[in-house]
Amino acid sequence: MQLNRSAIIAVCFALCAGLSACAKPELLDTGPVIGVASLDDTEYTTTDGERLRVSSWKAASPSAVFVAVHGFNEYAGAFQLPGPWFSSRGISVYAYDQRGFGRGDADRLGKWAGGDIMARDLNGFVELVRRQHPKVPVYAIGTSMGGAVTMKASVDYGLKADGLVLVAPAIWGWRSMNPILKSALWVTAHTVPDKTATGSQLEIWPSDNVAWLKAYSKDKYNIKQGRFDTLYGLVTLMDEAATAAPKITMPVLYLYGLKDQVVPETPSRKVMASLTAPNKQVIYDKGYHMLLHDLQRETVYRDILKWIGRDKIATPVSTRQARLDKTGRQSKISAD
Repeated sequence: MQLNRSAIIAVCFALCAGLSACAKPELLDTGPVIGVASLDDTEYTTTDGERLRVSSWKAASPSAVFVAVHGFNEYAGAFQLPGPWFSSRGISVYAYDQRGFGRGDADRLGKWAGGDIMARDLNGFVELVRRQHPKVPVYAIGTSMGGAVTMKASVDYGLKADGLVLVAPAIWGWRSMNPILKSALWVTAHTVPDKTATGSQLEIWPSDNVAWLKAYSKDKYNIKQGRFDTLYGLVTLMDEAATAAPKITMPVLYLYGLKDQVVPETPSRKVMASLTAPNKQVIYDKGYHMLLHDLQRETVYRDILKWIGRDKIATPVSTRQARLDKTGRQSKISAD
């Protein structure tokens, strides 16, 4: 059953009226710069000492590197399907749990760090990955909320990437949202900011990959509900991402599915039309929000490879057959 939005707003205003003073949305505390950022196989330590867990799928001799940025309430494990697929084709993939998400401290999970901090974290992570791979191109792949963070980091921090892959980026901000929803979210975030909602009543299907969705729902590191002040912060970030779109200067690959029930089509097309940087847009008739996990995900993967000029490595390195010339010597490696 669809959520009754009029009922939500009525309840929210009643809550606000019943409180002597409105609360304030809470942000994760961040400290001053205390050192130099660092990266190893398991952790990314930021300049203010935040320790963020890292997942990676490394190729032996990568021809390119992807820095993958996860979506709302997810963590780096969101790339468990695309990570191995790309690494087996010579592309290393690095991902980290953003602040307030994933495998961090329990008392900080679900709290909002702020779009600026999240964009700064991404910028620092990309710089560290670049140092490890100075001779190959590095691309940032942002999914949903991660796409919004990527867009903001590109404009506000001059992200040192060779290009952006935006996978159904979260750009449904305040200016695109229904006034009733905007009012309801403002009220709840300023009266009961620590209360949570699951969104289960909305009957939204983020993907057609049912097997993946079942595993996703059981993954203990995926947050199952969102605080109202965190949702408030997310919408603000989405608004900032939409505003940043025409200011992006590096090449962009924008991917969107017409069956997306999370980020609406109208604001997505508006943002796509606002891009002024060199860009390619691919719209999938059968694509859902989680394009990297859909049943047709390998089509999406191959489109990404094609965009970065690696479309001839669509077959895993381990299964390629070396062709022999007439003398029996190994000749060219087939990528077909």
